[in-house]
Amino acid sequence: MIDLGFFSGYPVAVLGLGRSGLAAARALHAAGAEVWAWDDNEDRRAAARAKDIPLVDLMTCNWREPTTLVISPGIPHTHPAPHPAAALARANNVEIVGDIELLARAQRNAQYIGITGTNGKSTATSLIGHIFQLAGRGVAVGGNLGVPALELEPLDTGGTYVLEMSSYQLEITLSITFDIAVLLNISPDHLDRHGGMDGYITAKKQIFHRQTRPRTAIVGVDDDICRRIFDDLRAAGDQDVVPVSGKRRCAGGVYALDGVLHDDTDGQALAVMGLSEIATLPGAHNWQNAAAAYAACKAAGIEAPVIAACLRSFPGLAHRQELIASIDGIAYINDSKATNADAAGKALSCYDQVYWIAGGQAKDGGLDGMEPPYTRIAHAFLIGEAEADFAAALNGKVALSRCGTLERAVPSARELALAEAKDGAVVLLSPACASFDQFTDFEARGEAFRTLVEALPGAREVMAP
Repeated sequence: MIDLGFFSGYPVAVLGLGRSGLAAARALHAAGAEVWAWDDNEDRRAAARAKDIPLVDLMTCNWREPTTLVISPGIPHTHPAPHPAAALARANNVEIVGDIELLARAQRNAQYIGITGTNGKSTATSLIGHIFQLAGRGVAVGGNLGVPALELEPLDTGGTYVLEMSSYQLEITLSITFDIAVLLNISPDHLDRHGGMDGYITAKKQIFHRQTRPRTAIVGVDDDICRRIFDDLRAAGDQDVVPVSGKRRCAGGVYALDGVLHDDTDGQALAVMGLSEIATLPGAHNWQNAAAAYAACKAAGIEAPVIAACLRSFPGLAHRQELIASIDGIAYINDSKATNADAAGKALSCYDQVYWIAGGQAKDGGLDGMEPPYTRIAHAFLIGEAEADFAAALNGKVALSRCGTLERAVPSARELALAEAKDGAVVLLSPACASFDQFTDFEARGEAFRTLVEALPGAREVMAP
């Protein structure tokens, strides 16, 4: 747990008692702060009470006393409308920050690597952490991924925090200037929380806040928005700027061509390794993740051969193109983390005969921009709130079935894939939707898929799709 002793004796409000909020409340309480914790959910309040965390109703308290509100990233503080407690805090000139801001204030002498992007940031973060760990570097990995920031180990001088940063977190993290900042890609997402696309882009660009040399900005150049950001950063000349790509040559950067990773950061365009051999990193989008991880670790001083060896041993992540089983020659892939059309499209492009399970709580734009992968879909099985809208969008483009639930979709996909007996058949859960209509989160959806697949009859094989 991170020591927050600088808050000792001071009242600090905490709004939201999920994993990160509860960790913040516990760290503040342990440090001797006067904690005012609150959550609109009674079950979460009860969980905090069971851990002896003081509760204060932040809608009726005296906001002239605290100077800081620690807010969970999922709670709006600006758009589409601020939470009432956040509005009260702002009206009383109380700063609104997140748990990663507290980590930055407590661990000022550590190094920081931040990773953001609409898609792929969890994989890139995990790759960088994996390489650091195997290279023997002092490292802690967390943020939007895995362990809450204030439950990480204290590192101080010589250690590196590798942090996945969502757009929500970037807005409420004021003190970190990342030594190495990675922006993978930007496509429409969370627009209601940022007041539109411009606000979303502005939030993502915060990853480069106050960077000056010798700090490094690593920017994916496989989408138009990030290419413009790269050009702007390169023109400004404040920090070292390295382009990365999963599918095109980029001068002075790190890129993959036909599945081979190249390093041109020293102007030599050296072929480093084949990425197609790494089963846990399928597709050009994952090759961009590998290029970004390579560039970040090289900027941190890790030797290229060490990075390459570590990439080869990457075990992959749950719910991100995760092979659950191969049964009777059909691969079952859990990509529950694909909560928008762009992420689902990238997953679809990795396979040739896809029995696609999609749907849930749709995001802005629905399936916009997914036209190219449609040719790879043998049949779509639609579920959740988005079922009717997705059926309308896909009508006449792909064969489809309206299943309503995952429990109906999985056996239906299996039955049709067996009947059609196509080479390379894959049953792919890549929903292009949030999960909150039928599940608590994408992890719960992925685990439900795993349970359903493991219950299917048939001969199991040990193989990659």
